[in-house]
Amino acid sequence: MAKILTLHGVNLNMFGKRDPKQYGTATLAQIDEQMAALGKELGVDVEGYQTNIEGEMCSRIHRAFEENVDAIVINAGAWTHYSYAIRDALAILKAPIIEVHMSHVHAREEFRHKSMFAEIARGQISGFGVDSYLLGLRAAVAAINAIDAGK
Repeated sequence: MAKILTLHGVNLNMFGKRDPKQYGTATLAQIDEQMAALGKELGVDVEGYQTNIEGEMCSRIHRAFEENVDAIVINAGAWTHYSYAIRDALAILKAPIIEVHMSHVHAREEFRHKSMFAEIARGQISGFGVDSYLLGLRAAVAAINAIDAGK
């Protein structure tokens, strides 16, 4: 069974409490539950991981490399816009990376328009709330299937 790691970055543990206009009311636990349920439906194992510490995120990405994780779905929060360390850790991976955001980052502050991960991610999904994660999971499964088919 393919394994997909969902990485949640800085401040995302505050989903459900933080700015519901931008992020909705779903908690991180609810997002992880929906991801696991959809993963089961799609025939993949989904693990969620969240940290507010950049070095811990890099270490988890390194471990994903060692574990041969099949794909990554990542919402790095604000780290998306400035973390070269996380970008470099992700670049080590051979697995496809799907970047997701609950809010529509390109309709927000200018600094949110730049992604450090854009060059190495398979794609970006933003602005659909929790559905951004679910669409990201579907994109990750499609990317795994394309690799398996030799495309």
